[in-house]
Amino acid sequence: MAKSRRKPELSRTARPTHSGTRDGEPTRIILFNKPYGVLCQFSPEEGKQTLADYISVKDVYAAGRLDADSEGLLVLTNDGALQNRIASPKHKLAKTYWVQVEGVPDEASLDALRQGVVLKDGPTLPCEVRRIPQPDNLWDRNPPIRFRAAIPTSWLAITLKEGRNRQVRRMTAHIGFPTLRLIRASVGDWHVETITPGSWKTLL
Repeated sequence: MAKSRRKPELSRTARPTHSGTRDGEPTRIILFNKPYGVLCQFSPEEGKQTLADYISVKDVYAAGRLDADSEGLLVLTNDGALQNRIASPKHKLAKTYWVQVEGVPDEASLDALRQGVVLKDGPTLPCEVRRIPQPDNLWDRNPPIRFRAAIPTSWLAITLKEGRNRQVRRMTAHIGFPTLRLIRASVGDWHVETITPGSWKTLL
């Protein structure tokens, strides 16, 4: 378990407010690199790993969620107001995902994502999309993704300012390039790069 007490520079949209904590307790912010298959909850569920299997700190809650089949940065805090500013789409806090897709999208396909695509629950907002090489120091996933030998894969960095259910997966499927692996790399100014899978660090 990796811990650090260094105070980061917080983006304006993610500054803590003590009014959101219980009984005037100091604000706590935890950054956790969620492994594949872990549920974003502390309550037990038979046959599943949860946050309680990794994080021993009491009275912190996830600010936003990651699906069990997604990996990467999860922010937890005891500050309800801060939790809302991180999780609520109305605050438009940028979140960047590393996305491994099946196939190699052309520029026209990427432009469609940048401009917004129409999903079943309505059009998505414009977003940032760029091709990237496989991220440095990328950890192995357990279980590994299923490759199809005849079809190449590629990596994208997608930055959103909204957060619908399984949005990134639905967006890449919409343009014909299914997501194989999804890692949340950053939330605002916070990044997952220095945190190993299953580890967390305290910022405040």
